[in-house]
Amino acid sequence: MSIPTPYIGHLTEDDYEHVYEPAEDSFILLDALEQDAEELKSLRATLCLEIGSGSGIVSTFLARILGDSALYICTDINPHANNATRRTAGHNDVSLEILLSNLVDPLERRAESRIDILLFNPPYVPTSAEEMAGSQVERDVAGAWAGGSTGMQVTNVVLDMIPRLLSPVGRFYLVAVEQNDPASIVRQMKAVGLDAEVSPALFLAHLD
Repeated sequence: MSIPTPYIGHLTEDDYEHVYEPAEDSFILLDALEQDAEELKSLRATLCLEIGSGSGIVSTFLARILGDSALYICTDINPHANNATRRTAGHNDVSLEILLSNLVDPLERRAESRIDILLFNPPYVPTSAEEMAGSQVERDVAGAWAGGSTGMQVTNVVLDMIPRLLSPVGRFYLVAVEQNDPASIVRQMKAVGLDAEVSPALFLAHLD
């Protein structure tokens, strides 16, 4: 049975001046979660984390798949995104815990080996290092896409954390574009003992 896309009609043009508007990459991630829905349910996940939740559409969709048996934590460095995620959760009648945070800074130790499903649609567009750094300092919408010289500067920080964060049944969903070299990401994950898959047509790395 098809899972309805979360309602985001409450988000306005003013919101999208400050928050990443759901686009093709967002819906690729929703499609991947829907495709894996039965397998994800079988994990009996208790802790799910989305890094950079933006509009909140992805975590809201995951909460619709799994129901209220799991705790859903959403982090974002952008306070406008925190607000958008909170509103999206409310309009779709799901419960999300929302943190103003750089990546997983306040959670890393407590979440070690406990995260069953980790979602990340990172800032993956290749930009200058200066543009990437400025977007993170400003904590605004550019931080959702400005990824540094190869589009991987923020992603690489998260990839280094994955082996410590995932539970024994944990799964990590990552969106990447061709310029990010998804095959290299797969090799990096396999080098630390994780299985990894990539969908070449969608440039979605799905690691478990």
